[in-house]
Amino acid sequence: MRHNLVQRLVASPEGRLAVIAVAVFLAMAVLSPDRFLSWQNLTSMAFQFPEFAILALAMTLTMLTGGIDLSVVGVANLSAIVAALIMTRLTGSSDGMVVFLIALCAALGVGMAAGLFNGLLVAKLGLPAILATLGSGLIFTGLAIALTGGSAVMGLPAAAAWIGNATILGIPTPLILFALLAGGLSLILTRTAFGMRVRMFGANPLAARFAAMDIDAMLIKVYVASGALAATAGMVVMSRANSAKADYGSSYLLLAVLIAILGGVNPYGGYGRIIGVVLAVLSMQFLSSGLNMVGVSNFARELIWGSLLIFVMIVNTWRPAGRRR
Repeated sequence: MRHNLVQRLVASPEGRLAVIAVAVFLAMAVLSPDRFLSWQNLTSMAFQFPEFAILALAMTLTMLTGGIDLSVVGVANLSAIVAALIMTRLTGSSDGMVVFLIALCAALGVGMAAGLFNGLLVAKLGLPAILATLGSGLIFTGLAIALTGGSAVMGLPAAAAWIGNATILGIPTPLILFALLAGGLSLILTRTAFGMRVRMFGANPLAARFAAMDIDAMLIKVYVASGALAATAGMVVMSRANSAKADYGSSYLLLAVLIAILGGVNPYGGYGRIIGVVLAVLSMQFLSSGLNMVGVSNFARELIWGSLLIFVMIVNTWRPAGRRR
């Protein structure tokens, strides 16, 4: 019976991810037990990973349709810069938390507008998502540089630190925010008609069109939601850094794609579960933190991430010769 349980666990993508997450955690704990298992490091990880984990949720949502959103980092930085500029202009004129809420709404508005732009390019103009969002990402980064001259926006009010550095009942606010977003997105994708349409279109676009589904509206909603998630991630990054800049989180794009793929999301669309993405996030955070503690440089980490992405893609797409059709 125990053998059957293990066999079922390993047979499911989420089960394998759980095993990988535990294995990575144990490996890093053995390599650097005093530092990796310290309360300070565990708390630090809980504050750190929501930055790129929320971007991974945005990436997951678009990949479920068979598309991708390569503009998420550009959207995150542009949204954060707009919010930071608003806060620096209004600081002292009213209550700090009110100013922060105004800036947050503005950031979400920028993110959703950017997502709408992406959605129109993909849905209405029929551009390939990978090219449309690559180009729009450069546009958003260019706008961010134009607004700031390439320098960081600093001097944010104390209220800005709340979303990225505060705790609620001892739990880091970014972790709570990620949990709420991941849980909400999971419910939307599994319990609503919209989620069913997203999966159906990703699995078989032709069948979805024959089913008289409003494909354009669905794709636009997907990219608008992706933009809103990216803007939220940008606010977390801004809060933790106490500043906003056009080139923050440059490595997060690769990380978001890697997490989505590692989490079991089919890059061709149709399949993916949020629990898998969450487990992939934990695995990558454990790996990143552990490698940092054993002295591995950022350049080497990106090499490892890129190699891991290719390896996972090969494993997920490879079939024995006798089973190919």
